[in-house]
Amino acid sequence: MPRENYQERLADLRTGVVGMGDLVLERYDAALEAAETGDDDLAREVIEGDHEVNERYLGLEEECTELLALQQPVAGDLRLVTASFKVITDLERVADLATNLAGYGGDDGGLHPAVDFRGIGEEAGGMVADAVAAYESGDPDACRAVAARDDDLDERCRRASEAVVRDLLEADRARVEAAGGDRDVEADADELAAALDEVSRALLAVRDLERVGDHAVNIAARALYMIENDDELIY
Repeated sequence: MPRENYQERLADLRTGVVGMGDLVLERYDAALEAAETGDDDLAREVIEGDHEVNERYLGLEEECTELLALQQPVAGDLRLVTASFKVITDLERVADLATNLAGYGGDDGGLHPAVDFRGIGEEAGGMVADAVAAYESGDPDACRAVAARDDDLDERCRRASEAVVRDLLEADRARVEAAGGDRDVEADADELAAALDEVSRALLAVRDLERVGDHAVNIAARALYMIENDDELIY
């Protein structure tokens, strides 16, 4: 392959990875909207549209494999190809998490009131967007900045999960007090089942948002390795 064509393919690979990032973030934003509003049609669109992300992933995976097998890149070119493969893997997993998130909203939309779902979701999504931008621009400081934000996201998720469980316990205590200590077992069972369903969806959503942040850090780590041959964020 002529050198010009080889370099063009490397540039196209990078552009393709960024394009996949844009598509995944579009799906992710739609998933947050679907969960918050209870829009079943939008949730279905996110879930059914996941195949487009998968097809994009497979095409870029094939390109990475061909570049490695046929061109045997070295040094910076090799890091670009291997980092790109890792980045698209994390992006594909963010898209999978988006399909989960789209279905977490209740019938009327929203999650547990103790969870700032939109705020946490936008922070996690912003980390992914910034990590992809750092990969595109080759900005090592931006890579490190994304990783530095992960502790704050984890803390927000931890506090949200604790608030959900605390609210469940307090609501149960209030029901007992309101009944004067006498409990209607059948009514309690129905109320508890509804409360547990809401709590379960909220905790799963928080877990998945935290994982989105983890994938953002992975993308930043691979981008930093690609840029500076520095694996400090990988391990």
